[in-house]
Amino acid sequence: MRRKSIPKFGADNRKGPVTTTFKSRFRDDKMELALRPERARRSVGDNQVDDMKGFRDLLRMSVEKFNDILEQVTPLIIKRDTHLRKAISPRERLSTPSTYAEWKTIARDFANQWQFTHCLGAIDGKHIFIQPPPKSGSTFYNHKSRFSITLMAAVDANYKFIYANAGTQGRVSDAGVFAHSDLRQAMDAGTLDFPPAESLPGTDAVMPHMFIGDEAYPLRPDLMKPYPFRNLNSSQRIYNYRLSRARRVVENAFGILANRFRVFRTTIPLVPDKVVTITFACLYLHNYLRHHRSDAYVPPGNVDYEDANHQVIEGAWRQEGELLSLSLRQARNPQVEAKKQRDVLCEYFLSPAESVLWQQDMV
Repeated sequence: MRRKSIPKFGADNRKGPVTTTFKSRFRDDKMELALRPERARRSVGDNQVDDMKGFRDLLRMSVEKFNDILEQVTPLIIKRDTHLRKAISPRERLSTPSTYAEWKTIARDFANQWQFTHCLGAIDGKHIFIQPPPKSGSTFYNHKSRFSITLMAAVDANYKFIYANAGTQGRVSDAGVFAHSDLRQAMDAGTLDFPPAESLPGTDAVMPHMFIGDEAYPLRPDLMKPYPFRNLNSSQRIYNYRLSRARRVVENAFGILANRFRVFRTTIPLVPDKVVTITFACLYLHNYLRHHRSDAYVPPGNVDYEDANHQVIEGAWRQEGELLSLSLRQARNPQVEAKKQRDVLCEYFLSPAESVLWQQDMV
């Protein structure tokens, strides 16, 4: 499977239409503080911005985290070889889990944190608005009458991106992006080293591990989706609630991304390839800050959470807008085996081994 790599910072030095001019002295000082974090430790004087809070407010990370990132990217910034670029090492790469142990860790986190067993990630897709390239016609024209490229991603239980596919024309639906992705090809070929099918905890029912998605995605043994939202019985509504609850992690991951990297809330005036480069750079920084549990990046209350009665309290990011979802052209002709598997999961969520006390109150 081809991995999506984080682009080299500083590899392209040409100034484009997104160059920002900082006119006020205050903003000049804050930008210099970002580039020279040692100033955050000096005493206040000579009208310098000199406090740690100013640094955190600007970059949503601590001085220590900034220095860590700077240390990692410094060789890439200094060695600007644009004619024959060296491949980026796995350390700088947004890489999909590739071992049994890595996938099992993700599945364990979903089971412990979201009570959804055998889950390897939640999938969704969003639009990134762009100016249409010259002579592209309606190629990038989406269902909301804007020009965009798509970003399809899978997220683990801790809001970290474990797979991303960016750059498809905005007119393509969720199901279409997935159908032509290298993720689907790898799933079909069985090359992702998923854990083998195992018994559901407390039962004899054997179940493969799977991703979860919304109704736009195809129903497959390795990709579960909700029941159609019509004529549902009580057990099917509970299944849909449990899947939606676990799938909320991908909604929140996209919400954090757009809330913190606000370029995604604008129309980006660059060619699609450069927008893809920006996107993967932001995904890498997002994962780094999530890995280090940065409170400046995701402060308390920023993401959805549940109160004592398991009612969802919406995160602060939802008050500031979100990325546009891809069109919901539902995938058809689900596999018979996958439909049976969904029914087994549906019954499992009602069993003493897996039911949760509050689920009846949520449907």
